[in-house]
Amino acid sequence: MGKVIAVCTSPEKGTVKTNVHQGKFIENFGIEGDAHAGNWHRQVSLLSYEQVEAFNARGGNVKDGDFGENLLVTGFDFKTLPVGTIFQCGEVVLELTQIGKKCHQHCEIFHRVGDCIMPREGVFTRVLHGGVIREGDEFVITSQPVEL
Repeated sequence: MGKVIAVCTSPEKGTVKTNVHQGKFIENFGIEGDAHAGNWHRQVSLLSYEQVEAFNARGGNVKDGDFGENLLVTGFDFKTLPVGTIFQCGEVVLELTQIGKKCHQHCEIFHRVGDCIMPREGVFTRVLHGGVIREGDEFVITSQPVEL
């Protein structure tokens, strides 16, 4: 079981996100008001709070949303979970669709400290059922695909 530490959005792509403390998640779209929302497989990005804390312990000096994550969640090492994992937070249901991403241009964080964890630690989901997620909400895995 995990807990939501931050809910972050940005009005433009390619910028850091701001912690808005709660968000309206729309089925098959993403978070209302976020530039990355739309009808595609990367509607909502998740990042492990523990990975951000470890990054900061190495001198990263980042705050919520700096990696472009929508949800900062404690209790999970997201990159170890299989694509197809289903999460639930209140009424909101998310499906894990992608682990990591290729970083075509180094972000501001990379230029500042020489590393960025989002390409290897961040995961992406699509919204299967909408609702509101707030800081402090419980975040759980409801199912995982069976490995053959």
